[in-house]
Amino acid sequence: MRDVIERIIATEGEAKAAIEAANAEADSILNNAQKKGREILEQARLEAQIGAEKILESKIKTAESEKQNLLERAITRIEREIVLKPETRQQAVDWIVGCICNQQ
Repeated sequence: MRDVIERIIATEGEAKAAIEAANAEADSILNNAQKKGREILEQARLEAQIGAEKILESKIKTAESEKQNLLERAITRIEREIVLKPETRQQAVDWIVGCICNQQ
């Protein structure tokens, strides 16, 4: 009978050790999974940020191109509508340059 009790106690000790080892392994697996999840999330954020920056750069280039196009069309229209003598044109250019230089 004593032999049986000793085996039960030994088995119980082994079971507790196995449970503790399993809990430690489960904690380790959980920690690794959480770390990997954080890494994946950070990578996804970085990729999203890069994608957003590329989209923004593209939109800025498009807007600048449209702005340049509008300016060129406005210049063409103004040149077509307004005909100035060379000396009057030079006075206007000098006045505009003076205004711009004084603002800076």
